[in-house]
Amino acid sequence: MTQEHIDGAALLNDVERFHRRFNVFPTEAAYVAVALWDAHAHLLDCFDSTPRLAFLSPEPGSGKSRALEIVETLVPQPMVAVNASAAALFRAVSGAEGRPTILFDEIDTVFGPKAGENEELRGFLNAGHRRSGVTYRCVGDGGNQSVVAFPSYCAVAVAGLGSLPDTILTRSVIVRMRRRARNEKAEPFRARVHTAQGHALRDQLAAWADHVRPKVDGVFPVMPEEVTDRPADVWEPLIAVADAAGGAWPERARTACVELVNAAKQDDKGSIGIRLLTDLRDQVFPGIDRLPTVAILDRLHSLDEAPWADMGGRPLDARGLAKMLREYMTGDNTPIAARNIKSGTGVLKGYYAADLADAWTRYCPPPPAGSATSATSAT
Repeated sequence: MTQEHIDGAALLNDVERFHRRFNVFPTEAAYVAVALWDAHAHLLDCFDSTPRLAFLSPEPGSGKSRALEIVETLVPQPMVAVNASAAALFRAVSGAEGRPTILFDEIDTVFGPKAGENEELRGFLNAGHRRSGVTYRCVGDGGNQSVVAFPSYCAVAVAGLGSLPDTILTRSVIVRMRRRARNEKAEPFRARVHTAQGHALRDQLAAWADHVRPKVDGVFPVMPEEVTDRPADVWEPLIAVADAAGGAWPERARTACVELVNAAKQDDKGSIGIRLLTDLRDQVFPGIDRLPTVAILDRLHSLDEAPWADMGGRPLDARGLAKMLREYMTGDNTPIAARNIKSGTGVLKGYYAADLADAWTRYCPPPPAGSATSATSAT
């Protein structure tokens, strides 16, 4: 089959069907996203950034490793990395053999709660998201060393338990895997038989990529209106691939984009500071324009699913509350701070909803439908 006669839409359909044989993904959108990600890995130099593909689950036995195994058959120069060091990875990416597609299984052993710090690897994964990303290292012996910039840009797919650092999670297309239900069936993957079938599709993807590269290189596709900023950076390469393929894929890609971006927003608790701001807005201050610190802490500690009653073995106190809130600004661009609140028994220190309103608007997700926040009552 020549490049000119490869039907991109039909080829992506075949890639999707190949995944469906062996993978049970949680949504239709996940099949669309993963098939597009496989294809985008063959067109990496056409984009300013590459999204990470993250198969995550709360429990083992959810099909994450199998998903990564199928991806391995479809992408160019796969490099399976389990507990690989940052040094090994950035040297592989910058090596003369060509840029690999890094597949990192058991990523929770690197970033999980018992794994300790892996700042070098985190930095490599963050830098490699951008085409301009490099990792700087000193090269040489003894005092005769020089700083060398190693290119870090490469496609990366990961699988693991739990979650990932926010800096990686926000650069990822996230597929929340789950154990198969009894009525969900998947074909057993036999490497000696099925790897060759995946490689045949991989070779077709490479040939198609060579043909459509001029149509994709430097193109910024029209994104869904509600997808902006970092999520748009993540999805632009996948939407561009879908547009190049044609058929039903442009529409399917945009539908999947909106669905998975919205799902990521629902899953994302944000930083602990954003969680605090959101709980203050939705759980503590509704309908109230000011509260003493002691009352705020009492309400925070009573929230069953919140972390405030146990912050490293101790409940959040007034000092901790003040420290977290002064990282954010009021509408007048001054740090949020406790102020005097007059009461029938005297003057107490506390916080005003009007001081928090600007931070609520800038950092918090939209309030629950129908709720009346104190930002409204305060103004």
